[in-house]
Amino acid sequence: MNKQIGLIGLGKMGVEIARQLKDKGWDVKIYNRTAEVTTEIAREGFDPAYSLQELVNKLESPRKIWTMVPSGDPTFQTIAGEQGLINFMSAGDFIIDGGNSFYKDTIELYKKIEEKSVNFLDCGTSGGPSGARNGACLMIGGKKENFEKLEYLFKDLSIPNGYAFFEGNGAGHFVKMVHNGIEYGMMQAIAEGFDVLKQSDYNLDLNKIAGIYNNGSVIESKLMNWVKQGFEKYGVDLSEVSGAPGHLGEGEWTIKTAKEMGIEIPVIEDSFQFRINSANKPSYRGKIISMLRNMFGGHQVN
Repeated sequence: MNKQIGLIGLGKMGVEIARQLKDKGWDVKIYNRTAEVTTEIAREGFDPAYSLQELVNKLESPRKIWTMVPSGDPTFQTIAGEQGLINFMSAGDFIIDGGNSFYKDTIELYKKIEEKSVNFLDCGTSGGPSGARNGACLMIGGKKENFEKLEYLFKDLSIPNGYAFFEGNGAGHFVKMVHNGIEYGMMQAIAEGFDVLKQSDYNLDLNKIAGIYNNGSVIESKLMNWVKQGFEKYGVDLSEVSGAPGHLGEGEWTIKTAKEMGIEIPVIEDSFQFRINSANKPSYRGKIISMLRNMFGGHQVN
């Protein structure tokens, strides 16, 4: 079992994945487009590379490289561009895209990669930076034979029983995309509920309510736990938190895909539209969503 891997992208998620793998006994070679970041993280005991070719050359065959870079063109260029990974890797090597890529982009990437006889797996990664550091939830797509060869990697990166394989190119990113759409709807419902609680005549302790909601109730969840932690961090008025929550587009992908399939998803669609409208109409429920995004994903609150 070769526990050596290259990791590209040392942002909030990528750096924590590197640390998690190092703790599990992996020899992690790291690369980031900003060389200063690579040098800084290398001080923790990682082996740095300052180009994709150097990273590939540091790895033994069959190589394993995990990418954790922004979706769209950055991912495509990193993997399949003119100076991308596939130009330096060999037949039988493995690339795992662990970022939030749109599943249709992933399908197109498979075509490019397979021309080089390099193996590819797509992996939706959930749990935020804390999950990446302590055990994530992984949704893996691709060919079963490739998954089985690397299952020990996914086991080391996930919480117990926290990974699952789904047959098909792009299937992992498709499952994660829908997860993100559901997340939009759940966060919107929580925000609306706490908005009602705040504006009631009862002068309710919202922090106390978040605590009891998250102790045995039907809506007990990680999200509710983050509401409580967020209130403790920022105060229930959330005065320092923006009432116009941002978005990265993943919720919109779910909406577009559902429309292509002829499926109505009004809750997810409304929750996405709320974020669009909030740019001109900030609100307390917007503050709740901004706070939640900060608590689980490290996003800016203002």
